[in-house]
Amino acid sequence: MAEAQEGPGRRGKRAGPGAEEPAEAETERAGRRRRRSFQPAAEPRGTTVLHDTVSARPQPLPARHFDTRTTEPVSFFLSSLEELLAWQPDSNDDFNVSAVPLAKRQPSLRSKRPRTLVCHDMRGGYLEDRFIQGSATRNPYVFYHWRYIDIFVYFSHHTVTIPPVCWTNAAHRNGVPVLGTFITEWTDGEKLCEAFLAGGEEAYHAVSEQLARIAQHYRFDGWLVNVENTLSAAAVRNLPPFLRHLTAQVHSAVPGGLVIWYDSVLQNGALRWQNELNEENRVFFDACDGLFTNYNWKEEHLERTRGLAGPRHTDVYVGVDVFARGDVIGGGFDTDKSLRLIRQHDLSAAIFAPGWVYEHLGAENFLHNENKFWGLLAEYLPTHSICTLPLATSFSLGMGTSRFLAGKEEEAGPWYDLSAQEIQPLYLEREGRLSTSCCLQDAWRGGSSLRLQGTISPGEERVAIRLFSLQMPAPPKLFLTLLYKLEGPHADEVAVALELTTWDSGTCHEGNVTSLPEPNGRHHPRFLPAPPPSLAKLLAACDRGSHGWTSRCYELDLQDCSLRDLSLLVSRHQPSPQETPFTCLLGEVRVLDAASVAASPPQVQSLTASQLWWQEGPEKEQLSLSVTLRWTFPPGQAGCFRVLSQGARCRQGQTPVQLLGLAHACLYRAVGLVVPRPAAGQSCRLELLVEPVLRDKLPVDPDRWGRLVLVYSEPAHGTS
Repeated sequence: MAEAQEGPGRRGKRAGPGAEEPAEAETERAGRRRRRSFQPAAEPRGTTVLHDTVSARPQPLPARHFDTRTTEPVSFFLSSLEELLAWQPDSNDDFNVSAVPLAKRQPSLRSKRPRTLVCHDMRGGYLEDRFIQGSATRNPYVFYHWRYIDIFVYFSHHTVTIPPVCWTNAAHRNGVPVLGTFITEWTDGEKLCEAFLAGGEEAYHAVSEQLARIAQHYRFDGWLVNVENTLSAAAVRNLPPFLRHLTAQVHSAVPGGLVIWYDSVLQNGALRWQNELNEENRVFFDACDGLFTNYNWKEEHLERTRGLAGPRHTDVYVGVDVFARGDVIGGGFDTDKSLRLIRQHDLSAAIFAPGWVYEHLGAENFLHNENKFWGLLAEYLPTHSICTLPLATSFSLGMGTSRFLAGKEEEAGPWYDLSAQEIQPLYLEREGRLSTSCCLQDAWRGGSSLRLQGTISPGEERVAIRLFSLQMPAPPKLFLTLLYKLEGPHADEVAVALELTTWDSGTCHEGNVTSLPEPNGRHHPRFLPAPPPSLAKLLAACDRGSHGWTSRCYELDLQDCSLRDLSLLVSRHQPSPQETPFTCLLGEVRVLDAASVAASPPQVQSLTASQLWWQEGPEKEQLSLSVTLRWTFPPGQAGCFRVLSQGARCRQGQTPVQLLGLAHACLYRAVGLVVPRPAAGQSCRLELLVEPVLRDKLPVDPDRWGRLVLVYSEPAHGTS
């Protein structure tokens, strides 16, 4: 597959002032003669124009990085020591690199609060989640209770499990670090360990350095090391120094990086799971950041572990197999029994294979069962606070039965793309009084909204539903936006609004410094019915519903305050001796620092196309095109990019804009675009657009989008 580059019949250039003239004037004149049927007007400034001659020659992409049938980018693993040592960064790797930085949260992993690790192990791994740009999967497995966990491990039985980038993106957006797995097992594992551990330090240093480089390159956060085979005396002697070197390398290469050891071999090289920290495996615990114990423990194992771990007790992650294999406590919907004992001994927990909910109970009622499973554990899972603004979310789980935009169905049909999962809230359950769940049938943006169902008790005026825990200094002025829809027979009896609470402080005031503190630190932002002109772009939709959604905007001035909670207030219009049920769909919530709202958004720049692949189309007069787009945009500013097609045409006229997909880094592979086949001597034009979706979800004018025009034609008569 040839690159789109300068040369006869294939030229890329920037339109507008300063664009380079083609070097080969005769070729350009010939090209103009061939393209005489299409005379486009001058392109907007900043548009990339590419000329290409259709070629039927197959130009395969590397199978490790691209699906061999469609050329879609895919995530991958390494199967051997040789593959690990031979690994080098590659430009085809770029799709696998996470572009979502690890969001800050409190408390951090450095705190001594007991932690919760989730180890995801499902049917060998690399299922639909291997498709980096998503798939049309119906009822997929998703994880979204990020507020309740500290670490996510992607596990498989391949030697080097590199987490699919969609998991790293979703976890990082919600503040959770992600670990890959380095595993050796059975007879092949013995040989592999002998090869790199039984020799000198040069051999195991090479392995640890490669593992650290891989984590750094793909931007995940470290490794679970799982040696499940016996070791020779020479190999086990070098195992602690290997772990120490790997841990040091990961700490150096990855800020906040982690290496965790799985309870398997002993210091004498025997493979014997201990189900605890003891003198037989302590040497490995001492060499890294933590121990993940096996699952067949009893309370006496916890007591001994707590005593031996000393001040590092929260670095012991007690294994809990949700499938309840072996002689275990709990499992399934009784997993809370395990958690209760673990927390009584002030230890961390490692929940293994919570995909049991999906695999054992089925996909059909998965979301209901998932909320039930985590709701039963919530008492033992301390939650985490968001520490940075903007906080903007449409609550999408990264899947759906349709795609929505501005409250309207944009595209029908199932889809799955965990990278598109947005910041997730607390999923609160109060038996019979409140439930928080996902609604796939209606959304403002993405695939789902957040459904809040509950009752206001007799004699009470309102109920406050905590959505997010916050821990950050409040900027002097905040803007808040809310999109919601009330449903059910009592929709006319209730009203909704946002409430922010602040941490108790003698210096925290609302408004100016002469104001009195709000009682209990509760602040009710002022409703903005007529926004000031300078905020017209942000608040254009305020108080103007769309497709049944109601939009509200608020402002809040604070002095010397620290934000604590963001809640939804549901209140009655009139007092009532009866309980009042309510159902509210939340489509979007935003908390924005007013100072950042005024900034002008950046522009998508340097949009280029490469790796063009032409094939026969579904009809005789059609072609199929796959192409890789790359562009530049300031890091950290965009939540994602919408890649759009203005359509292909061989004559003047307009075609409707079509969504091709979402990109979560500055590149996207459009696959199987059906375009008209140009007639002899004719040229056609395909226009592609890249729209940045900012983290604060402020609109971006189309003149700041990326724009690429591909003018293509059949080869001249007699050429290949």
